[in-house]
Amino acid sequence: MMSLFPVEKRGGVFAIYGVMAGLAVVAGPVVGGFLVTHFGWRSIFTVNIPIGLVTFALAMFLIPDLRPGRRHRLDLIGVAMATTGLLGVIFGLIEGQRYDWGVVIGFITIPEIIAAGVLMLAAFLYVQSRRQGAEPLLPFEVFKDRNFTLMTLVMAAMGFAILGIYLPLTIYLQSVLGLSAIDAGLTIALQPVAMIVSSGVASSLVQRVNGKYLLIPGLLALAAGTGYIDWAAHANSGRWDFIPGLVISGLGMGCIWTPVFSMATRDLPAHLGGVASGVINTIQELGGVLASAVVGAFLQNRLALSLHDQAVAASGRLPAEYRDPFVNGFSNAAHTGFEVGAGQTGTTVQLPAQVQEIAHYVFTHAFVDAMHPTLILPIAVLVLAAASTVFVRSRRAGAVTVQEKEAAVA
Repeated sequence: MMSLFPVEKRGGVFAIYGVMAGLAVVAGPVVGGFLVTHFGWRSIFTVNIPIGLVTFALAMFLIPDLRPGRRHRLDLIGVAMATTGLLGVIFGLIEGQRYDWGVVIGFITIPEIIAAGVLMLAAFLYVQSRRQGAEPLLPFEVFKDRNFTLMTLVMAAMGFAILGIYLPLTIYLQSVLGLSAIDAGLTIALQPVAMIVSSGVASSLVQRVNGKYLLIPGLLALAAGTGYIDWAAHANSGRWDFIPGLVISGLGMGCIWTPVFSMATRDLPAHLGGVASGVINTIQELGGVLASAVVGAFLQNRLALSLHDQAVAASGRLPAEYRDPFVNGFSNAAHTGFEVGAGQTGTTVQLPAQVQEIAHYVFTHAFVDAMHPTLILPIAVLVLAAASTVFVRSRRAGAVTVQEKEAAVA
C-alpha cells in the first residue's frame, strides 16, 4: 500500500478498503447465518477456500513487482520465537475456560503455557534488540513514530471492542430473543451498512483535517452506540429496538478505519510498510484474542451468579419436589455450557413442559443481567483509545513526509 500509493491518495484507498470491509461485514453474518442454518457451523470455514484462492490469483496477476532489487534474509530464528510465543499466549487465553484455567495434560497447566509464551516473546524482543543493526524480523525503528505506536494501540482496542461487542450480542439475539442465525446476522447488518456511508465521508475529509478529529468522534460514537445497545437489551426487547445503537456505532466505525491507517503510515519510510502492516494486524488480532478470554470469562462468571439468583427467585413458583433440582441445575449450567439458539433454558435438568416456561424466563433474564456489565468492558476500552488519540502528532503545514523525501531522492 505504501509503495503503490502516495500519501495524498491513501485516504481514498483506505475509504475503498472501509467500504469493502463493510460489505464483507454485511455479507458475513448473513451468509454465515445461512450456512449455519442449512449446512452446519463447519461449513463457514469452507467458504474461505475459494475466496482465498481467487484473492491469491488476483494478487499475483494485478499487483506490480516493486521489489527494490536487493536480496533479503528471512530471520528464521525470529519467526520461530515469535510464532512459539504467540502460540503459547493465544492458546492459553482462548482455551483457558475450556480447561477451567487448570491442568491441560499431565503437569502442564494453562497459566504455565501463558507464562512460557510471555517469556518466549520477551526472549524474542531481546534477540531482536541485538539484531537491529542487521536485518531483524521486527525493526524497532517502526515504533519511533508516535502516531504509528498510538494507532497500534487503537487497533488493539478495536480488536478487543469488536469481539467484545459481538460475542454477547450474538448469543443474546439467538438465545434470548430466539432469532435464527440468519435473522441475527440481518439485524447486525445495519451496523456495517451505516459504516459504508460514513467511510465515504471520512475519506473526503481525512486529507483536509487532522485524522484525530475524525478518529476521536468515531471511537466515542462506537462506544455510545454500544452503550445504547446495552441499555436497550431486555429479555422482551424486539430485534429492531437496537436500530439507533447499531446505526450510531456503524457511523462511528466508518470514521475509524480510514484515519487509523492513514495516520499510522503517513510518516513511515516505505521500506517499513511490510513491517508496519504485520504489526498492526497482529496487534489487532491479539486484541480480539484478549477479548475472547476476558469478555468470555467475565460473561460466564456473571451468568453463573445471575442464573443462581434468578433460579432461587423463581423456584417459589414450582412444586416443592422440583425446587432443589431446579436451583442446582441452573447453578451448574454456566459451568457446563449451553447451546446457542432459540428456546434456551440454560439447564439440562429434565423438567415438565409446564415448568419449561419458568426455566426459559430464568435463563433469558439471567443472561441479560450478565450482559449489561459485560458490554461495559469494550465501551471502557474504546473511551481509553479515544483519550490516547489526543496525543497524535499533527502534520505541520508545508511539512514533507518521509515518503515524499524518498521519492524526491529517487
